[in-house]
Amino acid sequence: MESILYKKYQKEVVPAMKEKFGYQNNLAVPKLTKVSLNVGINARNTDSAYQDIVEKNITRITGQKPVRTLAKKAISSFKVREGMVVGAKVTLRGQRMYDFLDKLVNISLPRVRDFRGINPKNVNDKGKFTIGFKEYNVFPEIKMDEVEKSHGLEVTIDNTAKTREEGLELFQLLGFPFQKK
Repeated sequence: MESILYKKYQKEVVPAMKEKFGYQNNLAVPKLTKVSLNVGINARNTDSAYQDIVEKNITRITGQKPVRTLAKKAISSFKVREGMVVGAKVTLRGQRMYDFLDKLVNISLPRVRDFRGINPKNVNDKGKFTIGFKEYNVFPEIKMDEVEKSHGLEVTIDNTAKTREEGLELFQLLGFPFQKK
C-alpha cells in the first residue's frame, strides 16, 4: 500500500520539478532517500531507566527500535567516558519514511506551540533538511499523561538534490510549511 505523500510525489512533484529545473528524465528528479531521528542523552542521565524511556518513546513515534549510540572517546569536561551511551537513533526508509513524513507534515508540525512555519535556512547546501523539537510530545502517539521525562528530538531528511534550491523546492512541493518571506 503506497503512502499518500509518495503518490503526491509521483503525480505532482515530479512533473513540477521537471518543468522548473528542466530535467529530461523522471529519475533525474531529486527524491527522498532516508529520514534519521536522533535523541541525545545527557551524560548526567546515565541511569538505564532514562535510556529505556527514550528508547520506548522513539519506538512509539517511528514504529522501529532505535540503536543506542556510544561515545567514541572520553571527554572529561562533559563527564563522558568511552563506550558510554550518549544517544539513540533510528533511520527510516521506504514506506515507513513516507508514512512518518506524512504524519510529521500534517499532524505533528501544526501541533508545535507558537508554530509560524519552518525556517528555510534549515535546508543546507546539499538539500538536506534538519528540524529539531524541544519536546517530543507533538507526535500523536505520545499521550501527555504518560510523559515521564521530556527530551528533545532531531529529524534529518536526506534526499538526492544537488543544490539548496532543488532541495527547498522539493520540500515545498511535498507540502512542508515553510515561513513566508
